[in-house]
Amino acid sequence: MKRNIRFAKPPSPLTIMIFIGILTALGSEIKILTSEESLFRFGLGTIIFFLCILIRPIPIFKTGLITAFIILLFRTFLDFFVYRQDASIFEHLPAALFYIVFAGGLQFINVQRLRTRPLLLGAYGAVLETIANTMEQLMISLFFTQYWLSFKEYLLVISIAFLRSYFVMGLFSTLALSEQKKRTEQLLSIGSDLYVETLYIQKSMENIERITADGFALYQSLKDVDTALSLKALMLSQEIHEVKKDSERIYAGLSKIVSMKQNGCHDLTELLKLIYDANMKYAESLEKDIHMDMAWQINLRIKEPMLVLALINNIVTNAIEAIEQNGWIHLEIQESADTIIFTIENNGPTIPEQDLIVILDPGYTTKFSASGHAATGIGLSHVKAIVQRFEGTIDIKSEQTTQFKIQIPIHKLI
Repeated sequence: MKRNIRFAKPPSPLTIMIFIGILTALGSEIKILTSEESLFRFGLGTIIFFLCILIRPIPIFKTGLITAFIILLFRTFLDFFVYRQDASIFEHLPAALFYIVFAGGLQFINVQRLRTRPLLLGAYGAVLETIANTMEQLMISLFFTQYWLSFKEYLLVISIAFLRSYFVMGLFSTLALSEQKKRTEQLLSIGSDLYVETLYIQKSMENIERITADGFALYQSLKDVDTALSLKALMLSQEIHEVKKDSERIYAGLSKIVSMKQNGCHDLTELLKLIYDANMKYAESLEKDIHMDMAWQINLRIKEPMLVLALINNIVTNAIEAIEQNGWIHLEIQESADTIIFTIENNGPTIPEQDLIVILDPGYTTKFSASGHAATGIGLSHVKAIVQRFEGTIDIKSEQTTQFKIQIPIHKLI
């Protein structure tokens, strides 16, 4: 039976522009007036409009025109049906003019180009808002109230423009930093896995090189004895050499990716936070109630953060998968002489004694999917490879609880 799967289409630019216009119109009704006689008012509309423009790249001037039109209709509707007062749509033209001028200015300065320079963009935003406010007040004074702002009131207009503009930049910077942090955590987690894979590819390339040499040696030993067999040995060694070249290309590509992430150092506490956040989300996705606590006596500046991240993360992830429904994981980091000791303990099912000898071997697994397929069994073998790279040791005990104890020379980490 075929199923038609339909993916929800993202909203069109026009829908987004209308949505921004509605939000701005609603926000502009939360307002304060400069005086009782003036139609000129400050509200949240400008803040909402500016922030939306920064968050979602869309045609700015078109958005300003649509917002101006929506504000005209919305305020006229409020006048007739909410405030029960006679009013004309023309009385709200100054407010519409404000958003047209403000949007035109934002498009002119190319606001998206300045998103990474919040101080400069905040200043530009304040100046543009002041200009738009001036145009709005000029239309009000000429055609509606004949009321002119005093010098003191105009200074207030300028001050509020700067206050609102930098308030928007503060909100936007907070959102941007939060999103950047989330992406950095994701990239670091992915990068750590890729980095470990490059180590395995490098190791495989060394094995392939040795096999190629053995195949060529076999060819030389057979060429005077059995020509046909020697040619097969030569062809085999050539094919293995081609595999090695393909592996080298893959290794080169992966190395470029991970080297960009490996250059930066990270504090150990930063890595622990990444591990905690990621694994708590993983436990939640598995609908498991797992308590995880961490304790450390020392904080280090790690020179190979991806390896340490992969090392700890693989063990913690395996513990989460092993725990059936409820449980706990304890991670402790201690310093002893010139050694750092990582102790990771959990109260999941214990490991049979006969399995402790082979649990770190590639391909070993006790985990099976719902369909009965075995897992790859490479997670803990990664752990073994990383510990060997750091010239450390790993000891596993599984009695009432399961405990991994890893000791690494401190000079290999910092």
